[in-house]
Amino acid sequence: MTAQPTINNRYGAALLIAAAAVFTADVTTLRFLSPDVPFAQIIFFRSLCQLVIVALWIAFSRPALIYSARWPKLLLRGLTSLVCWWLYYASFQTLNLALASTLTFTTSLFVVAMAPFVLRERIGIQRGLTTVLGFVGIVLASEVSGLTVETGVLFGLGSAFAAAILIFQNRVLARTEHTATIMFWIGLVASVGTLPAAVEGWRELVLADGLLLLTAGTLATLGMLFTVEAYRFGEVSALATFPYVRILFALAIGYFIFAEAISLRELFGAAVIITCGLLANKSHRSVGP
Repeated sequence: MTAQPTINNRYGAALLIAAAAVFTADVTTLRFLSPDVPFAQIIFFRSLCQLVIVALWIAFSRPALIYSARWPKLLLRGLTSLVCWWLYYASFQTLNLALASTLTFTTSLFVVAMAPFVLRERIGIQRGLTTVLGFVGIVLASEVSGLTVETGVLFGLGSAFAAAILIFQNRVLARTEHTATIMFWIGLVASVGTLPAAVEGWRELVLADGLLLLTAGTLATLGMLFTVEAYRFGEVSALATFPYVRILFALAIGYFIFAEAISLRELFGAAVIITCGLLANKSHRSVGP
């Protein structure tokens, strides 16, 4: 057991803002890849980068952290992350940056909706209504027309749902496992899981694409580390609003680099989702993809 760190909300907030910038840079970097780079190859490099970075971290600190007697739970955690990453990156490939980023915050709503069934928690009328209103915000932001829903929106919601499951898994694993152990097993399982598909559709990479994949994988790993460390030092309630600066980064990048426009309906829907996510999930811990 490690000593409980001193609460430092300013430091935690700075880490979350850094994580928001890094996660946005990650998905932005991937947009410059050649269109013929297979999707499985992208996920494989993402997983492999995390595996290598965390393995080096463990090797130079505490090699014993690689092993855990609770490896079945870590295996399941890794498989859930693999599904989450697959859907997450697919959503960012098909939607504009602002909408894809907005959909990631529906994780909070899914957590609240699932809590009575998974944790037997009573959410109360106010939280229940807030969660329902949050899903109305999803409909507004995604500009659903009739019964037609864009595939990218389904990818984004699927990723958010998987991320909600990850939060419940984290609540169990964090009691006994070190952050490095959890992240190592995520990288290992995801790398092994994507390897067959990556090998089957493997394309020879030009130097530029290789560097972009390595950069994106490194950024995503750093973003996850920043997020974990932020909640180690800061209080959840005090840090609740800071992850949402990611939407500002996405709007700026989307507009200035990719000339992406955002409608008033998307902005209003995003505001509803953010507000409801904050109100409905004050006591739940938020974790990056």
